[in-house]
Amino acid sequence: MRIGQLAQLVGVDTQTIRFYEQQGLLPPPYRQENGYRAYTEKHSEQLTFIRRCRMLDLSLAEIRELQSYQDNPHQPCTAINALLDDHISHVRSQIIDLQTLERQLVSLRSSCNDGREIKACGILAGISEGGIQNKVN
Repeated sequence: MRIGQLAQLVGVDTQTIRFYEQQGLLPPPYRQENGYRAYTEKHSEQLTFIRRCRMLDLSLAEIRELQSYQDNPHQPCTAINALLDDHISHVRSQIIDLQTLERQLVSLRSSCNDGREIKACGILAGISEGGIQNKVN
């Protein structure tokens, strides 16, 4: 199948496929005489795996590591469990950061009532005064 067909089948953009090829996450396809890429069902399976990993917010390095484990299927899952435990910890940290951000935004929003003029805007004053924590990346 061609790149457009693969993209449609998996639900990604053709540029995404090229990017994953450049990153080494997707093996390069066979090139036909006319220069077109020829993808196989294996490419579709790998691309679907990558897409699902990205939906879990796994990094490219984490996906690469998981793929290396797939290539050695007879080893224990210990390393995969550790990778996922680390990722869960990272996600929990992001949740805390987002909750902090939400509290800051709610606080800013409550500092300004409707009907004020811009020069008396509590939101702009709050941002300008620097009463915002710098925890969120």
